[in-house]
Amino acid sequence: MNAPVSYDPASEAWSLPLDKIDVSDPQLYQDDTWYPYFERLRRDDPVHWTEGGIYGSFWSVTKYKHIMQVDTGHKSFSSDAMLGGIVLADTPMDFRRPSFIAMDPPKHDEQRKVVSPIVAPMNLARLSGTIRERAGRILDSLPRNEEFNWVELVSVELTTQMLATLFDFPFEERRKLTYWSNAATANTRAGGEINSREKRDEVLQGALAYFTELWKERAKQPPRPDLISMLAHGEATRDLPSRPHEFMGNLMLLIVGGNDTTRNSISGGLWALSKHPEQFRKLRENPNLIPSLVPEIIRYQTPVLHMRRTAVEDTELGGKTIRKGDKVAMWYISGNRDEEAIENPNEFIIDRARPRQHLSFGFGIHRCVGNRLAEMQLAILWEEILKRDLRIEVMGEPTRVYSSLLRAISALPVRIAA
Repeated sequence: MNAPVSYDPASEAWSLPLDKIDVSDPQLYQDDTWYPYFERLRRDDPVHWTEGGIYGSFWSVTKYKHIMQVDTGHKSFSSDAMLGGIVLADTPMDFRRPSFIAMDPPKHDEQRKVVSPIVAPMNLARLSGTIRERAGRILDSLPRNEEFNWVELVSVELTTQMLATLFDFPFEERRKLTYWSNAATANTRAGGEINSREKRDEVLQGALAYFTELWKERAKQPPRPDLISMLAHGEATRDLPSRPHEFMGNLMLLIVGGNDTTRNSISGGLWALSKHPEQFRKLRENPNLIPSLVPEIIRYQTPVLHMRRTAVEDTELGGKTIRKGDKVAMWYISGNRDEEAIENPNEFIIDRARPRQHLSFGFGIHRCVGNRLAEMQLAILWEEILKRDLRIEVMGEPTRVYSSLLRAISALPVRIAA
């Protein structure tokens, strides 16, 4: 009887003809077998054309310097939802939901400016005490000497509480925000409840109806420092409810951007530390490393795998000619492992000399507006963990989500010793 043949992704990645490599396959990220494919492309074909892939034909941009060129080149590479938006999966016109991240100037600049005060330094200082109090309460409530899901009890709970505060959303109903975030980013090919665009739209219409009522209340009141009030009183956004597709698009952007990416960095950070016990020891011995730990977690996890652009003119990139109308995917997950840009990129090193040299927040006009808030949540959580000297033991592999957009973790079993 022959022994079973084990699957070796590294062998396949290096033996496949280049034109057969399609890094948009969500299975690569659910199985966590993506790395050798990008290593191959960075070496042999850093600006790589995929013909007829899972999400159609597109260019993969895999090296740090080329990603920077696309990300900062918004005049050549558009984010406009009407041209395709920011994800590889093409969406029929009836289901397109423009948001300011899926717009070009000047409309992008006008709408982004409305919400940016939520993460201004003075407001972040105001929010830090709230985050610390909640992080402490969550950590103190965790089970001891029994296994539980870190994602559900910590990552999701902390970020959802923060999201409720940003929107001034009814706190007791905050898990609606989690549900809508999951629905907005779910891959319809993965099975589960959100198995079609129509089902996603049905769920998100419920979110739209809920937020429309909140909007009506805030619009009648004096301006307040929450996202709905800011949108309701902003010059460029006060009429959003009259454009429901755009209203929904901006709501989902703020919900996902304010929750999902930080959630997955919290989960991925604990997983990375558990796989690198020498770094965990270093952190326990020197909590002053938290300011460099946090960007290293965000780089190593890379919560947003890719962002798409559409070429609006013929452009040369890495020796290839990108034609007007071509889809272009910037693979942040690959750029963050580019040996030419980052020293020892495959190592998790919490005291790097230049820890902020990563692509996880993007660059150019679309750089993540909430990056400092995300970093602050991670920093405070780890300060509170170390303050309590919690001995967190990861008990098994993470359960990863079927997605080529987000590097998401749905479960991570852990145990805390009493």
